[in-house]
Amino acid sequence: MSSKIYSAATIGLDGEVVEVEVDVLGAGLHNFNIVGLPDTAIKESRDRVSSAIKNSGFKPPHQCGRITVNLAPADLPKASPIYDLPVAVGLLLATKQLQFDFNGKMIVGELSLDGRVRSIQGILPIALLAKEKGFRELYVPAENAAEASVVKGINIVPVDTLYALADHFSGNKHIAYFPVIEGSDLFVHGEYVNDMAHISGQQHAKRALEIAAAGGHNVILNGPPGSGKSLLAKAMPTILPRLTLVESLEITKIFSVAGKLHKGQSLVTSRPYRCPHHSASSVSLIGGGTYPRPGEISLAHRGVLFLDEFAEFPKSVLENLRQPLEDGMITISRAKGSLHFPARFILVAAMNPCFCGMATDPEKICTCTPAQIVRYQQKISGPIMDRIDLHIEVPRLSFDKLQEGGTEESSGEIRERVEKARKIQAKRFADLPIISNSEMSSDQIKTFCALDDECKNLLRNAVDALKLSARGYHRIIKIARTIADLAGSENITSMHIAEAIQYRFKTEQ
Repeated sequence: MSSKIYSAATIGLDGEVVEVEVDVLGAGLHNFNIVGLPDTAIKESRDRVSSAIKNSGFKPPHQCGRITVNLAPADLPKASPIYDLPVAVGLLLATKQLQFDFNGKMIVGELSLDGRVRSIQGILPIALLAKEKGFRELYVPAENAAEASVVKGINIVPVDTLYALADHFSGNKHIAYFPVIEGSDLFVHGEYVNDMAHISGQQHAKRALEIAAAGGHNVILNGPPGSGKSLLAKAMPTILPRLTLVESLEITKIFSVAGKLHKGQSLVTSRPYRCPHHSASSVSLIGGGTYPRPGEISLAHRGVLFLDEFAEFPKSVLENLRQPLEDGMITISRAKGSLHFPARFILVAAMNPCFCGMATDPEKICTCTPAQIVRYQQKISGPIMDRIDLHIEVPRLSFDKLQEGGTEESSGEIRERVEKARKIQAKRFADLPIISNSEMSSDQIKTFCALDDECKNLLRNAVDALKLSARGYHRIIKIARTIADLAGSENITSMHIAEAIQYRFKTEQ
């Protein structure tokens, strides 16, 4: 007899329905085969399923004859042990140890040898898929139920053991649906270890970070060691606006597929902050592998990617940032196809001006030769620097400045202005698939960034004097739009353009 159970596979950040077909031939010697492009973890499920069924009190598979399991579609590679539970349920159904209507039900989960159901990765994309395809019930490991429950419109059934699920299908003991979690209630700002109020001085850098947070712009901090570059970067998440539910679902899908969600965590409720070491490989940064997984740039989606010691990253690694910095998306191509991972992050880079770090310090003597300084700065290519909107010098602070206290703005005060600017942008882009000024295309810049003659003359002089590229020209306008939003101005003025130009001066000269 044969049976069919619906399950799912995750391909990148998306899900696809998988039919788990089980056929049992009572005659002949026992044999248990799984076909349909399974990976090693799935092939090994034969032993896990056999032990789980036996230890749950059912007739073990080795007494059932020849068993064939097909994971359809057969040309779709299957990975991870999420098919253990549907295979076990399908086997019980095919051997008539269970009888129930499988239509409208999707089942996923890994089994332990004693029949307990273990948590799996990528449950949120699966829950979104089940809702999209019209399934009424999704059976998931109990530890994953909170994550799946944020998807409204589908009933989530938390499963602890194979025996409990069999009891549920038999009608002996009903498993209650997991309550729906209201995601909007989770997005509150907590207490942060780092706060802008704890950083003395550096008003110019703080202003630049405020603009970056308000418009989603990239920023690089250049200055001698100990000037506070890393501290400023660590305080950056504290001034970002709180997440929306749509943004949170995007981030949670990425973390779920990458296996980065904490046990019992339903949603990522705060903006990501990722700070990979400069020894990180290209794959760890952009993602990849035999079965591609998101890298650091995707894990920083809608948050902050902090690259400290920017010039120490291998040039080949940094060049991989070109596409995501421009498009907000990373494409990973393999022989079997291409996958797209979102990577719309705010890049905060920090670097020293030279090998010894003292080239821009007015009081300490730099020991580097001019050739060494040029060679150090050339570690960052022109195309990468051109994609960074705000270029900030962070000077070393004097003793008197360090001793000042109680006069600095807190992150909460700055965040209020940032959130007001973001609300203006949300209204502006309500009918578009973008949420911040940094994402505007050239056509959208023409629509939303009208310039008067004074602004155009100022920009013309800047383009001629600083030899701005077309990208640099458009980025100045985007920054000016953000500065105007922070000021509550509907129109961009020459004052906004002038401030935006100063953030491009160093790299365009």
